[in-house]
Amino acid sequence: MFDLMTPEDPFCRLDRRRQAIVSAARKLFIDKGYERATLGDIVQQAGGSLATIYKLFGNKDALLEAVVMENVVSGEALIQVAASLRVLPGEALHDLSKDLSALFLDPEVIALVRIVMARSISDPNFARRFFERTSISTRNALERLFEEWRQKGVAMEGSPPFLAEMFMAPFVCDLHTEAISHGPGITYAHGRLRDRTDFFLKAAGMMVDR
Repeated sequence: MFDLMTPEDPFCRLDRRRQAIVSAARKLFIDKGYERATLGDIVQQAGGSLATIYKLFGNKDALLEAVVMENVVSGEALIQVAASLRVLPGEALHDLSKDLSALFLDPEVIALVRIVMARSISDPNFARRFFERTSISTRNALERLFEEWRQKGVAMEGSPPFLAEMFMAPFVCDLHTEAISHGPGITYAHGRLRDRTDFFLKAAGMMVDR
């Protein structure tokens, strides 16, 4: 009989190795901190060799960027879901506030943001790229959502860009507060999110949906 099995594509094998390295680096950077986690630690956990890391990423800084940029936090997908639902804007924003809060306050996300903040001192462009892929992309998606609602006749006080900025700001503030303070004692309860969203809806002239 002929062996019908074909050799594994070297590009697929290399991609799997790359993903294993990124996954191991992410865990070690979060658990030990970027400065204390060594490339040797990453090789020990992911397998492979230092030569593979240098071949795929070049150096530790480039590996950090791969870890952060491949796991960036963006609420864009959540906002697209909200836009597709046949519910009133008030209901959609209450659901969205819970989803965004859970996303932005994920412990691993907070840990990555701490790393980005520390690296921003020596590499502001790195921090800028992270910000563009996270907060800005989420805010832009919100702006498109508010614009879509406005065109459908939903009454609102303020332009879509302004409303997107105002709705987004508390979630960014919560994330940055947690990252900087390591826990200030704020209770992120459902009631707090509900009250905050109600306040936004009232200020935006959209409270009629509640």
